[in-house]
Amino acid sequence: MTMQPPTPIPAGPSRGIPSQVAFDRRELSEILSIYGRMVAAGEWRDYGISCLGDMAVFSVFRRTAENPLYRIEKRPKLRNRQGMYSVVGMDGQVLKRGHDLKSVLRVLERKLIRAVD
Repeated sequence: MTMQPPTPIPAGPSRGIPSQVAFDRRELSEILSIYGRMVAAGEWRDYGISCLGDMAVFSVFRRTAENPLYRIEKRPKLRNRQGMYSVVGMDGQVLKRGHDLKSVLRVLERKLIRAVD
């Protein structure tokens, strides 16, 4: 039996492999900052990250086996229109959309502010 070297896979979107959208370090830092505060408040308990061909999604869960409470989405194709960042609620309604991730995430910070008795 002869060993053959593996055939190289052509890289790049021009070669048939779609590019993958992902959050960069700065974006993940902002998202995980608010996630950490909500975990400390006892609101959120789990998360999931999906990097797809046309979008990246950070899903937030109250419990592991449930549907996500919120989805933070990055869609670069919408960068020149409504903005590439959006926060989507459990029911699929877009809560906030914009060009700046920090301003979009403010809709979730409002959930953290509560009246103290």
